[in-house]
Amino acid sequence: MRRYFFLPLTLPFLILLIFLLPILFILFAGTITLAFQKLGLPLPVAFTLFWASLIGSFINIPVKEIRSYGPIVRVAKVSFFGITYPVPYIDWGEQKTVVSVNVGGALVPLSVVLYEVLRLIVLEQNDLLIRVGVAVLISTIISKAFSRPVKGLGIAIPTFVPPLVAALLALTIGAPNRPLVAYTSGTMGVLIGADLLNWDKLKDLGAPMVSIGGAGTFDGIFLAGVIAVLLV
Repeated sequence: MRRYFFLPLTLPFLILLIFLLPILFILFAGTITLAFQKLGLPLPVAFTLFWASLIGSFINIPVKEIRSYGPIVRVAKVSFFGITYPVPYIDWGEQKTVVSVNVGGALVPLSVVLYEVLRLIVLEQNDLLIRVGVAVLISTIISKAFSRPVKGLGIAIPTFVPPLVAALLALTIGAPNRPLVAYTSGTMGVLIGADLLNWDKLKDLGAPMVSIGGAGTFDGIFLAGVIAVLLV
C-alpha cells in the first residue's frame, strides 16, 4: 500500500526549496531596487520603496461600494429523515462589490510616478513631460484593448503586454530619459487603461471585493513599470 501514499515533496527537494527561498527573495528585492535606482532614486529610497511595496501588498483601502441586482446562488437546507442536505438554487437579489486600492500594488507605484512628474514640472523639462504624456496615452489605449473582465476575479490583462509596450515606447520616444518613460507609461497604462476605464464593468464581475493592484508586488500595475525599466 505504500506506493499509494507519498509526500507531495521529497525531503531533498524540500530542503533545497527552503535553501533557495532566501536566495530568490534577495534576487527579487535586488531586481526591484535596481529598477528604482535606474529612475534616479538613491539606494536607500529604492530599498525603502521595495519594503513599502512588499508590506503594503497586505493592505487594501476600501474606496467605494458598488451595488447591483442580478442572479445569485443561495443554499437552502432540506431535512430528510433527520439528515440535512444543502440544496443550491438561483435567486434574484442585491449584490455588493467593495472596490479597494492596494497600497503596495497601486499607491506605491503611483506615488513614484507623481514624484517623477512633479520633478519634471519643477525642472521645466517640458519636452520630456510631453513625451511621457504621449507614451501614457498610447499605453493606456493598448492596455484597454487587451484587458478583459473575468467574472468572480477582476480585470485581467496578459502579463507581458504592458511592459513590452512601455519598453518599446521608451526606446522610440523616450530618448532623454528612457527609464522614466518606461516606468510611467507601464504603470499608468495599466492603472488607467485596464482598471479605471473598466470601472463600469466591476459591478458585473460578481466578486465581493475587487482590489486595484490587489496582487501587490506581483500585480500588473507594479510589474509593468518595473519590467519595462529593466528592459530599457
